[in-house]
Amino acid sequence: MADLEQEQPFLSHLLELRTRLLRMIVGVLLVALVLLPFANPIYELLAKPLLAHMPTGGQMVAIDPISPFMAPMKLTLIVALFIAIPWVLYQVWAFVAPGLYRHEKRLAIPMVVASTILFYCGMVFAYYIILPIFFAFIVSTAPAGVAVMTDISKYLDFVLTMFIAFGVAFEVPIAVIILVMLGVITPDALVSKRPYVIIGAFTLGMVLTPGSDVVSQTLLAVPMWLLFEAGVLVARILAKQRSAVAPSTAIDHYDNKQV
Repeated sequence: MADLEQEQPFLSHLLELRTRLLRMIVGVLLVALVLLPFANPIYELLAKPLLAHMPTGGQMVAIDPISPFMAPMKLTLIVALFIAIPWVLYQVWAFVAPGLYRHEKRLAIPMVVASTILFYCGMVFAYYIILPIFFAFIVSTAPAGVAVMTDISKYLDFVLTMFIAFGVAFEVPIAVIILVMLGVITPDALVSKRPYVIIGAFTLGMVLTPGSDVVSQTLLAVPMWLLFEAGVLVARILAKQRSAVAPSTAIDHYDNKQV
């Protein structure tokens, strides 16, 4: 009898999870259906950072026979997912929220919203700042007699990788705040490690940007550093507020648990 009682909540959670996953998929597919007629213009928009720096008459190529169809379709589905992220996150939130305490809910909602906005900002930053600089450098360094003609599928994979990389990089403040709120590290300890953070940001800038272009390295490193500082500032404010409410307890205490 006890086993049956344990199985019922488990099955109800599985059913709830299935419902939420189906809603996520349906939401993304609906957005994709709206975007499908604009698949080619969307790809043309994505290709602008490269085409703007190619020599006169330069163009992209499709090596695989189905690439002219599949690349825009793939991009459209991914764009639909990016657009539907708020809906997807809402479904995740609706699934996990009943198991969270009240103070966890108050912290989770702004974190989810902020992380989504920062991810979008990272992609916009990559599209408007990094990609033009990167492709300008690549095209300018092509040997004489070499025509720069990138395959549309490989270009799509590269740009999406850059979007994800910069989107994740812009999550630095969220990571800092979570680490502080969990008690893994304190704001003062983070400040003491600032020199290492700056070195790490510029090192990452050298890895992700082409050649020895100091400008593009700085364009990546400085925002990451500033985002780290913003995360430390917000974490310090939240830690002080938490201490003011319960000065005798740790940041990650779980007193007065209420759903």
